[in-house]
Amino acid sequence: MYRTIRSFRPSITNVGTPKAGLIGGLAAVAARVPVRIYTLHGLRLETVKGPKGRLLHSAERLAMACAHRVVCVSPSLQERVGELGLTPAHKTVVLGSGSPNGVRQPGVTDPAITASHRATLGLQEDTPVIGFVGRFTRDKGMAELMEAFRRVQKRLPSARLLLIGDYEPGDPVSPEVRDLIEQTPGVLRTGFVPDVYPYYPLMKVVAFPSYREGLGLVPLEAAINGVPSIVTNTTGAKDTVSDGVTGWHVPVGDAEALADALTSALLDPADTRRRGEAGRRWVTENFDPTSVQQRWADYYAELLHWRELSGRHRSKRWMDAVLAGGGLVVLGGPLLLLALLVRFKLGSPVLFKQVRPGLAGQPFTMYKFRTMTDERAPNGELLPDSVRLTRFGRLLRATSLDELPELWNVLRGDMSLVGPRPLLMSYLPLYSERQLRRHDVRPGVTGWAQVNGRNALSWDEKFERDVWYVENHSLALDAKIMMMTVQKVFQREGISAAGEATMPRFTGSGPQP
Repeated sequence: MYRTIRSFRPSITNVGTPKAGLIGGLAAVAARVPVRIYTLHGLRLETVKGPKGRLLHSAERLAMACAHRVVCVSPSLQERVGELGLTPAHKTVVLGSGSPNGVRQPGVTDPAITASHRATLGLQEDTPVIGFVGRFTRDKGMAELMEAFRRVQKRLPSARLLLIGDYEPGDPVSPEVRDLIEQTPGVLRTGFVPDVYPYYPLMKVVAFPSYREGLGLVPLEAAINGVPSIVTNTTGAKDTVSDGVTGWHVPVGDAEALADALTSALLDPADTRRRGEAGRRWVTENFDPTSVQQRWADYYAELLHWRELSGRHRSKRWMDAVLAGGGLVVLGGPLLLLALLVRFKLGSPVLFKQVRPGLAGQPFTMYKFRTMTDERAPNGELLPDSVRLTRFGRLLRATSLDELPELWNVLRGDMSLVGPRPLLMSYLPLYSERQLRRHDVRPGVTGWAQVNGRNALSWDEKFERDVWYVENHSLALDAKIMMMTVQKVFQREGISAAGEATMPRFTGSGPQP
């Protein structure tokens, strides 16, 4: 893999699946590929325990560590990665609504082919058919599906279960479940088929009782053909259906709930058709292959721009690394003392971590000492900053001691000692084209706006100073700003905007609607 990558020196590598992600990721690091992406199609480790589960967990962590960005194919998969702590939050992204390549539109499916399949399977137009498409494995919920179908048959003896797919040795079903599949009356099997689309019109509803997914492709394919699905509320499956709108959600492993939902779908065809049509519209809007592919193209361009900017101003980068590394060594003792004081005064965690936009607007996780409590209103929402900002927290902010952990961000290359302050990710769409230029350099621990008014400035004034710095920055200017910063820290000027604990939220420049 390393020799192959070195032979044509790609600008970007995009690897997927646990094995390819690990091998390709390591080879791409060794070959110094400028942009490395790991597309996460799912987490096999979710249903594996013991030594094998720990091995898979370690392999995923290493594969993700090799990548600059981990593109998750669904929002719930991104959430699960965060819950498991596999990689920092800023490294994961979902493009649009997810999916690596969108969902093929049905086009013109020859009705004669569907009619031929109907005749071969012995089905009538009005036969209540439950469809399943996928591998016959334990993780696909075959045991629950067979138990649910048994319950459905008691109320609807005419119901049929159409299974499209076959057994696989990697995650085999139990012998008992296999016997049920092969011997239960009303179960129809096709084996593997080259094109499943002509079979969807035979189904009234699709059952998708999977234990884990990346993004369930089958419910999306069914929806584009106007057939709603009943899916488990698990990773990657729950993203494919809006419960009550385009289909049904049921708990993982709950055969009774699955049977109830299947029965409801077959007994209320009008509601089932309504959900199917809603699903068709939603999938058409969000998973058109051309749109999905364009999102990938735009994301590649965005990352290439990021790497291009990263290669500029190498002398400044070296200075940042040397000074930040030296600062962390010299200030090790005071940093430890401050951490203990924060723990004693404000509780745990000691560090405030938040994803912020960095160079070219690319996200990174910024570290600061926390200065606020976690006090919440009865409804669970955090109280205003002015309430949660304690006297000790104000002291940390006034002296800028809360910013010291950002030296780690500087050492890593996320930030610079001097540059525009990193704000919130939610502000990015609100910037004007000129204001976006503040991201043409790395964000800074201090900056031109910080030494010329700080939070006492309006947003427009602050951004103008940021852009001025981008257009005029030099090592001499950086040295001047750092000396001015020391002076401003002792003067304690501009810590807060008038009437605010820090600054009001940025809502965009110019008149607001």
